[in-house]
Amino acid sequence: MQDLLLKLLPNLMVRIPEFIDSIIDTLKMVAISGGFVFLFGILIGVTLIVTRDGGILEQRAVFQAFDKLINIFRSVPFVILISLLLPLTRLIVHTSIGVKGAIVPLVIGTVPFFARQVEAALSEIDKGVIEAAKAMGMGPVTIIFKIYLREGIPALARATTITAINLLGLTAMAGAVGAGGLGDFAIRYGHNRYMTDITWVTTIVLILFVCVIQVAGNFIAKRSTH
Repeated sequence: MQDLLLKLLPNLMVRIPEFIDSIIDTLKMVAISGGFVFLFGILIGVTLIVTRDGGILEQRAVFQAFDKLINIFRSVPFVILISLLLPLTRLIVHTSIGVKGAIVPLVIGTVPFFARQVEAALSEIDKGVIEAAKAMGMGPVTIIFKIYLREGIPALARATTITAINLLGLTAMAGAVGAGGLGDFAIRYGHNRYMTDITWVTTIVLILFVCVIQVAGNFIAKRSTH
């Protein structure tokens, strides 16, 4: 078996420890930045919902400020965003390379996307339910947690799934500028040194990650639908 693998994947087999480290780095980037993205995205998405016209805490100025900021950051390509954020990244984590150096741009680059997904997900909540909750004397905080977030779990699960897959793709892109992980591994060996076996295996691993995320997201969305 080992001889077959050496024949089919000669370049990868001599770099297995580095390949495993790249997988671990990718998982770290997705897990750490994903946690921050989920927290900030939920906060901003909920803020957009409750402060928009007709929202339970209508504040046009607040809504417009967040809405414009999201549009600005979403319009900047991620590779350019990484370069723009280099001073901020160094200030926060004291480095601009490796896994630590990727966290700040990954979070800032993904939060606007997820916030829009959260806004769209929570917009699906029946307005009649909101009005009924207000008529029952529920305050804004109670409505947010018991109506928007609880009733919106299936839609939020789907939004989180889409965002996690998008984030995984960005970690691969971050590898092009020294962030480490599978993207960096594939570019250094698969692209720059024409080691096609490394390119193919890295691609397959990323596809498997996407499939796992999608299956998990679908499972949560299905179980929480009532």
